[in-house]
Amino acid sequence: MSVTHRRMTKADLGLVLDWAAAEGWNPGLDDTAPFHAADPDGFFIAVEDEQILAAISVVNHTDDYAFLGLYICAPEARGRGIAYELWQTAMAHAGERTVGLDGVPEQQENYIKSGFELVGSTVRHTGPLASGPAADTRPANAADIGRMTELEAVASGVAKPRFLTQWFRPAPTRHGFITADGTGMVVIRECRDGYKIGPLVARSDVQARNLLQAAAAISGEADVSIDVPASDRTLTGICRELGLAPGFETARMYRGAPIFESDMLYAVATLELG
Repeated sequence: MSVTHRRMTKADLGLVLDWAAAEGWNPGLDDTAPFHAADPDGFFIAVEDEQILAAISVVNHTDDYAFLGLYICAPEARGRGIAYELWQTAMAHAGERTVGLDGVPEQQENYIKSGFELVGSTVRHTGPLASGPAADTRPANAADIGRMTELEAVASGVAKPRFLTQWFRPAPTRHGFITADGTGMVVIRECRDGYKIGPLVARSDVQARNLLQAAAAISGEADVSIDVPASDRTLTGICRELGLAPGFETARMYRGAPIFESDMLYAVATLELG
């Protein structure tokens, strides 16, 4: 049978996130619903004889901006051009939008051939997060979603309303904290292995420490990961002070006009959706 392309159902997306876990990407336990809500038409799979062979997402966050992720091919299907053909289908979904991605360095040349340009890098910091007083913070609730979404848009340079409205909803495996004055926030979620933090938005090093230590009350002694722009030396230093060590690095690339983050201290929500 020939290979066909179709959009993922939520069940398909759950399977693809299992693939991501097998690749070592360590998705969250409850990522499926907020991912799918970001753009239900933006998740694609290649199928042959009812078997999924490759996957990719190109999520249209706004009329001007999309983000690419979850680009995976089953080992037995590699070398047949299946993933690249699916890439082309997914990229058409973005239209004329700027498209961002966080890609592993060894794929940079392939992305450049597809019209992407390197603008920076992101470093994952991992380890048990040191606990301490979390002054001037409180647990976030549903009434804070609008404010948290605004903060993330200012910090990252682009709004992601459909995704973050779901991401910020309190859930058993996902917790948010916001500063007392509403100018900083953080989300921590339980993953297949330990926890991940993101997004984090802070206006000062003191605020960032307080938010991270609020998150530490959730993670306890488990490992925590946070993805920080390599250019953000302040947040990088805070992560190291609190016990997190730098690990793997991804390349932030754009096709089209790049999006530039603000000078706030910022960590991305997820490498898959930006």
